[in-house]
Amino acid sequence: MARASGYDRHITIFSPEGRLHQVEYAFQAVKKNQNMTSVALRGNDSVVCVTQKKVPDKLMDKDHVTHLYNITPNIGALMTGMHPDARALVYRAREKASKFKDKNGYEIPVHYLALKLANIGQVYTQHAYMRPYGVNVMLVSIDDEKGPSLYQIDPAGNYFGYKAAAAGTKDQEAQNALEKVVKKKIDFTEDETIQQAIGCLQAVMGMDFKATDIEVGLVSKSRRGFQRLTEEQIDGHLNAIAEKDS
Repeated sequence: MARASGYDRHITIFSPEGRLHQVEYAFQAVKKNQNMTSVALRGNDSVVCVTQKKVPDKLMDKDHVTHLYNITPNIGALMTGMHPDARALVYRAREKASKFKDKNGYEIPVHYLALKLANIGQVYTQHAYMRPYGVNVMLVSIDDEKGPSLYQIDPAGNYFGYKAAAAGTKDQEAQNALEKVVKKKIDFTEDETIQQAIGCLQAVMGMDFKATDIEVGLVSKSRRGFQRLTEEQIDGHLNAIAEKDS
């Protein structure tokens, strides 16, 4: 119906049902463009984000394929969706964070950065000469006031704080799996949070990962900054999950 009447041709025109079809297509770009799924989980003293690592070409150097980025030394971002859009939005986020620190003398709070990125996304749904970013952003940080923080921003400009979040091809299945984890109301330690997040993604994808199949990002109260786990560290956690399951 939408296609026949041309309501999906322009981003600024509502359909009679009150929908913006081009914005909905941007959500589909997040789901289908990279064919990957990402999850993030907030523990008692840490936040973990896990995503699949797929090298699209055998000739490519795998070290140049990543979906984890530092916005500031202490704020990490997991980008799910179109890679060029992700890179462009990361640079916008770094610019916002840098200007905030220059002006105020302290690092931008993660909730304020999430608001600023959501504002960019929202503006891109209002102008005919722009298109939304086909990317979903998860921001993780240890906030000075609020402690472990996880925020998710979607292509329409929505942003919310989460206990656990999922994005990508199997986001609904991942959300269902994460709900079961959060319902237990357990205060997970750093290692438990990492293993629960990886375990959730393994269950959703229906496969046992190797260390090279995933990327794991971490912020923790035990050390400053956004960390990426090495393949050796990921392997250790995968072995621990396998021992628990056996």
